Amino acid sequence: MSGGEALGPQGPEGTGSRTGDIPSLKEIEQLLNTGRPSCNHVDEVWPNLFLGDLVTAHNRFVLWKMGVTHVLNAAHGTVYSHGGHDFYGATIEYYGVPAHDLPSFDISQFFFSAAQFIHKALNTPGAKILVHCAVGVSRSASLVLAYLMINHHLPLVEAIKTVKEHRWISPNRGFLKHLRNLDVQLRQKKDC
Repeated sequence: MSGGEALGPQGPEGTGSRTGDIPSLKEIEQLLNTGRPSCNHVDEVWPNLFLGDLVTAHNRFVLWKMGVTHVLNAAHGTVYSHGGHDFYGATIEYYGVPAHDLPSFDISQFFFSAAQFIHKALNTPGAKILVHCAVGVSRSASLVLAYLMINHHLPLVEAIKTVKEHRWISPNRGFLKHLRNLDVQLRQKKDC
């Protein structure tokens, strides 16, 4: 963390006092640093919603054994990430998000489309979805958190706690800013 970065409600987002009880970035990072890092390739973090890494995503036999019917790849198009309809065939519905795990990358542009894909998958009888990126802790975790916030109306802190009950996650600082802004937007919309 560089010394010049502003934290909390008075940060560069200019959200000011409208944030109410929304925690600062520092408080969110402290929450994320609790618990012990998991070393699983994949974990079920919500009923029929799995958060995982490339090892799981690239093993079609494991996906078949898990009953996965949908894959959201949050690292689509990156060097190490296979995916797409050519890779999975007709048995798995695929959605690729070309996100880069950089604090400067605007992952928020994919929050609603990813949440819609996850929601549609989980409303399909018998469906299971794997959301993954390279390691399964930053890009994919951010999209799962956004889904829980958008579709299940969980505040960011509750979404993090829900996922952390099953898997250690660590979205980068830029993604946390976008998630915090989403939290503010959703709360303001709810208050209208």
